[in-house]
Amino acid sequence: MKKLSNYIDGQLIPPVNKSYINNYNPSNGKPYSLTPDSCFQDVKLASKAAKKAFKNWSEQKKEFRYAWMMKLAKAIDDNSKNLIVAESRDNGKPEWLAEQVDIPRCSENFRFFATAMLHFESKCHNMNNDALNYTLKKPVGVAGCISPWNLPLYLLTWKIAPAIAAGNTVIAKPSEVTPYTAYLFSKICAKINFPKGVINIVHGLGKTAGSSVVKYSDIISFTGGTETGRVVATSAAKDFKKCSLELGGKNPTVVFNDCDFESTIDIAIKSGFLNQGQICLCGSRIFIEESIYTKFRTAFVKKAKNVLVGDPKNPNNNLGAIVSEEHLNKIISKINLAKRDGGKILCGGDRLFLKGKLSGGYYLKPTVIEGLDYKHEINQEEIFGPVVTLIPFNREKDLIKMCNSTKYGLSASIFSNNVSKAHRVAAKIDAGVIWVNTWLLRDLRIPFGGVKHSGLGREGGFYSLEFFTESKNVCIKIENGVNK
Repeated sequence: MKKLSNYIDGQLIPPVNKSYINNYNPSNGKPYSLTPDSCFQDVKLASKAAKKAFKNWSEQKKEFRYAWMMKLAKAIDDNSKNLIVAESRDNGKPEWLAEQVDIPRCSENFRFFATAMLHFESKCHNMNNDALNYTLKKPVGVAGCISPWNLPLYLLTWKIAPAIAAGNTVIAKPSEVTPYTAYLFSKICAKINFPKGVINIVHGLGKTAGSSVVKYSDIISFTGGTETGRVVATSAAKDFKKCSLELGGKNPTVVFNDCDFESTIDIAIKSGFLNQGQICLCGSRIFIEESIYTKFRTAFVKKAKNVLVGDPKNPNNNLGAIVSEEHLNKIISKINLAKRDGGKILCGGDRLFLKGKLSGGYYLKPTVIEGLDYKHEINQEEIFGPVVTLIPFNREKDLIKMCNSTKYGLSASIFSNNVSKAHRVAAKIDAGVIWVNTWLLRDLRIPFGGVKHSGLGREGGFYSLEFFTESKNVCIKIENGVNK
């Protein structure tokens, strides 16, 4: 099987301990490559390279960094076909999804932040002509960028791009579950001779490679599960390191009786099941005003039953495979818990076994559940799969209470043609991102992040550049002149 390499100081190299982890193809359940099981020594090498490269990279003009980032973006586009196939194979998502969303966003991330840095301004304050204050934005140093398995290269580049645009160097650790496109990205960097040591990618497990990245970096950007985020934050806090955390969500979709019904059904299906429900922003709790509950349930379940699950290479399939067998079993255990406690499975709920070469794949039918209290575990904990629950509501007051009942607060979607009501409800829901009559409509300039256990800090636009820099104020006393 193909052995992947770490990328350190511009070179593709094996792990120091020569140890590897099997990397599985979710569509057939078989290993097809070997991922470095890196240890602290690999991360230490990456740290040394990043620190060495930092002085030159950080002192270069913005235009210099801009030019290299635009060159890297073009190289990603030139290799998009290979990246699309690899992302689908590694993650289990349909190839059409990787083609339409994941890989285009990778190159766009570099273009966006390269351009944003050119317009990143410093502030100036005049103190009644007695003194002048101006603010410098200085890069922090070595940025540790740790990304998850659901949007592998998409989210890895979402971190690397603003970090290097601001003048930092990077040690990145992709998920060990989906390492392949990060490896291909390494090869792209090496092929175009991207400045050595600016971007370093170390593969491995969170408890070894991941914890070492936190230890050897000056600033940490992490996206992943809430419990892992707690460990990262605790470790970073010991040395007072800046830390940005984008964590889990248990996002509500709110459907009022005055919504555009057909459009709402379509968007609710997409927000519940896209990418096999493995997006932190998926709307897994659907609250429906009671006067249209039965109508909505009938239409939603009918559409959910028609969602096609199967071979990720088939462009007609809506969903592919769950990312791993371990995660598939975790999702099924939550569904079984719902059944045990009286939840009614309206559709799905079972593992799907395909025929032929894909018989060992990790497929799951879209699942819709009703009949459980909003406080039940399945309505409180993140499942991160193609599973949604339906919950009726009567009063707006009760709706807000149910929406805000979880420990999470990442996103929400509200469907109503009453603008005043949409504004009012949006203001009361605890979430960092709220959509009205849409979902996953992203402007890269907006602040992105959650409240409560959904994260710490904000990403996107100048918010990312602010995070990856330190502000330094310079105050100059203006002496009184002498009239002549």
